[in-house]
Amino acid sequence: MYKSILIPLDGSELAESILFELDQMAVTTTSRLVLIRVCPIYAVSERYISEAHSQIVQVAESYLENMKAQLNAKGFTVEVHVCYGDPAFEILDLADRADVNLIAMSTHGRSGFGRWLLGSVAEKVIRHSSKPILLKPVKTA
Repeated sequence: MYKSILIPLDGSELAESILFELDQMAVTTTSRLVLIRVCPIYAVSERYISEAHSQIVQVAESYLENMKAQLNAKGFTVEVHVCYGDPAFEILDLADRADVNLIAMSTHGRSGFGRWLLGSVAEKVIRHSSKPILLKPVKTA
């Protein structure tokens, strides 16, 4: 049984599809769910940096609080984290800091040029994680 599960979410339905797997994994409501959303750092002019970051954080926090409320309603204990930077690095860092015993995430199903161009967060997490990983591949049409 998993006592603490880290679930990276990016706001997409594809990423959220991992939440449907919780029932299949025999995760009980005694499990602590740790939700993370990593915000990218954009190069914007100095004048607008505070406003832009503030808006990005507000959207991310609102999204995670909504997800938290939905999972709390099902009886789960949930904590949320909004981070800035490289998604794979931030996921791995939080996995260690939050002392989780599983990382559960969906992939966006990129392959070929798209994967090369955008990279694969899931692939980086798999390569560098010391924690077990449940990966749900999701192919887009």
